[in-house]
Amino acid sequence: MAEFDTGFARIAGRFARVEPRRQARSFLLGLLSDVDNRSCWQLAEQAGDASPHAMQRLLGEAVWDADAVRDDVRGYVIEALGDPGGVLILDDTGDLKKGLHTVGVQRQYTGTAGRVETAQVAVRLTYAAPGGYTLIDREVYLAKAWTDDPKRCAAGGVPADVEFATKLVLARRMLTRALDANVPVAWATADEAGGDRQLRRDLQRRGVGYVLAVAKSHRVTARPVDGPVRADRLAAVLPARAWNRLSAGAGSKGARDYDWAWIGITAPADESTGHHWLLVRRRISDGELAFYRCWSPQPVPLRVLVRVAGTRWSIETCFQTGKTIGLDEPQVRRWHAWYRHVTLFMLAQAILTVIAAQERGDRPAANHTVIPLTLPEIRRLLAKLITNTVHPINHWLTWSHWRRQHQARARTSHYRRRTQQSHQPTST
Repeated sequence: MAEFDTGFARIAGRFARVEPRRQARSFLLGLLSDVDNRSCWQLAEQAGDASPHAMQRLLGEAVWDADAVRDDVRGYVIEALGDPGGVLILDDTGDLKKGLHTVGVQRQYTGTAGRVETAQVAVRLTYAAPGGYTLIDREVYLAKAWTDDPKRCAAGGVPADVEFATKLVLARRMLTRALDANVPVAWATADEAGGDRQLRRDLQRRGVGYVLAVAKSHRVTARPVDGPVRADRLAAVLPARAWNRLSAGAGSKGARDYDWAWIGITAPADESTGHHWLLVRRRISDGELAFYRCWSPQPVPLRVLVRVAGTRWSIETCFQTGKTIGLDEPQVRRWHAWYRHVTLFMLAQAILTVIAAQERGDRPAANHTVIPLTLPEIRRLLAKLITNTVHPINHWLTWSHWRRQHQARARTSHYRRRTQQSHQPTST
């Protein structure tokens, strides 16, 4: 509980009034509890509130700055985990939705489903270091169907000055914020971002090396082929001796071994400094290839590029472990509520990550009889030992009545709307 208090103390001063400060603490404890899902209703019931109004007010109406809290979370993470060799990891993720009124939701491609679905897409930034990895920034993506529709944006609470920005633009903004805050970092990595010249130039200008995934159709200039050539064509002419079997890091089932090859490439004139490579990964089981565009201000061995490429999977782990504490259960519709929910979630995840890092530091190196505490296991322990609360029977009965009353109002409203629609005249 001491580390929870330390983490919360980093943001407590952002709440000028004691009521939202206490509510934010209860919200965080609810995220770390074992309630079935983490909507405002369930978190309020867990906290002992008489209704969900206080939790909803925290996310919607209370006065506090989610971006300032985001900066506090980042500072907390860097203080606990910061390392000069740190890696910034960018990726986007989608949450499938049923309606179209939640901010950012529309029919769009999402890697979560691997196809076009009704979804909300967000771009996120993770910091990874030897001590652990956790999310430190977030941006919701608004397609032009939103930004070109002022009424829709107003209904979703989107500020009037928000304009259309691609996912890569959002990614560059988050990288800029992190680097301007002097986050200790040597590398950046991202999925399918190596084709963006502006992103590459931004990182080169900052002296941050990168390993950025590119499509097989990405064109580079390298010997022995003259002129720009597709990455897959270049890989096809590599001799057998060019391949090296290396691990991209430890996975849940052991080392993630692949065959790797790297090729020095000639960069455009405005990217001529440093050292440039095309990195190729070949899966051992079926030979499937993946490609990365790489740069470093200083020469580095192949194993370093491989390590950075493998680090990108850390953000996928963040998404998966995040689901156990409500990353995909915001159940909020408006702009500010989404940012507030996700920012508080980021702090909850960061607290778990710091506890895990401390536990590994205290664990004897030679102890192979038990694995270190994982984030899900730490959350379970917190839920059982700390965050679980005991309420009188009247509390649970009151909430049962509240839910059924709300459901009755919703049913009545639904029936009324259907009746009105059925009496509307049809055009001939």
